[in-house]
Amino acid sequence: MASERQINVGGVLIGGGAPVAVQTMTKTETADLVATMAQIRRVADAGADLVRVAVPRDKDVEALKTIVRDSPIPVIADIHFNYTLALKALDAGAACVRINPGNIGGPEKVALVTQRANELGTPLRVGVNSGSLPAHLRELEFENPVEALVCAAAEWVELMERLSFTNFKVSMKSTSVPNTIASNRLLAERIPYPLHLGVTEAGTKWSGSLKSAVGLGTLLADGIGDTIRISLSTFHAEEEVKVAWEILKALKLRDRGPVLIACPTCGRLQFDMDAVVAEVERRLEAYEDPIEVSVLGCAVNGIGEARHADFGITGAKDMGMIYSRGEPLKKVPTERLVDELFAEIDRYYAAGKTVVRDEAQAADAAAWLEENEDATAMTPERLATMEAQAARLDEEVSPVAGRRFTRA
Repeated sequence: MASERQINVGGVLIGGGAPVAVQTMTKTETADLVATMAQIRRVADAGADLVRVAVPRDKDVEALKTIVRDSPIPVIADIHFNYTLALKALDAGAACVRINPGNIGGPEKVALVTQRANELGTPLRVGVNSGSLPAHLRELEFENPVEALVCAAAEWVELMERLSFTNFKVSMKSTSVPNTIASNRLLAERIPYPLHLGVTEAGTKWSGSLKSAVGLGTLLADGIGDTIRISLSTFHAEEEVKVAWEILKALKLRDRGPVLIACPTCGRLQFDMDAVVAEVERRLEAYEDPIEVSVLGCAVNGIGEARHADFGITGAKDMGMIYSRGEPLKKVPTERLVDELFAEIDRYYAAGKTVVRDEAQAADAAAWLEENEDATAMTPERLATMEAQAARLDEEVSPVAGRRFTRA
């Protein structure tokens, strides 16, 4: 369920039915302005709505003033252990400040932070991590880690409310995917505040992406979560942004850039599909429109499995075919498939998003497809035809043809 409350982080709305926001965190030393700003620009170009920077020292606060001014997207300051840094980050103009009430110095220090945030109208993020729970919950963490996480988050929410501060979002992260899912489900039922989702310390680009997709995807599919951050062991923060967008696009929650559909290949493959898919994916990065492009490895199932794609290719050993929305466009030599695909895509945009079709080439492609298609394969088209035929029973084929039943 979407959170009831909504906060405004530098113009980006979080919660209350707003689109799920994508954020990441810089990997640089914040005080290194050149490196930090370069990375922020890269993540912004990749589609980040928000970016967080670590602020562990006074020199990072000084850099934060410039970063806030020059960043193309709102900047969140990440604070641990030192409440005075949180106050300084607020005064430096951070669009939001992340604190962990468990290590910021106690309720009195939290009260000073919330008071200043209220004065400035700046939201906070209350962050709870499985690795930094309060001491009184450590034993419960071993017995019931999910309940320990939820209890910690609920305690911080109660503290914020006692301090008359409601302009905040909550994060509750674990390295365990099942615990992340279970705890956020429970918390979503108990509080109205926006939820920031993430699987903390998820791992490498490969394993971390999978864990994040499973954990965050499950929650988002349930309608839980208002902003997400993918946590990967990489120095390239833009990779986290790309994974976040793929999760949102897969769930149809947001659109950004092309969608690539590619078959998994099998023993019928007759051309170098790995290279073709990689090249198509690389060249699609130049397009901002959410166009769907399909790459099928053979003609066995025709184009039925990707009939909805705006454009696609299917190939054989020496020849392949380009199609659009289920209809053949042209056949071309396999080595020219990618170039011809993008020529058709560019022609489509040049014509005002209208498919340009040469009927002779389309007929030639359709004939090629018929020659190469497996006549025994149960394609979606054939199944639909069979179902339609089965539904059209008339008296000539009916087992009761000619009979009329009347009451005596």
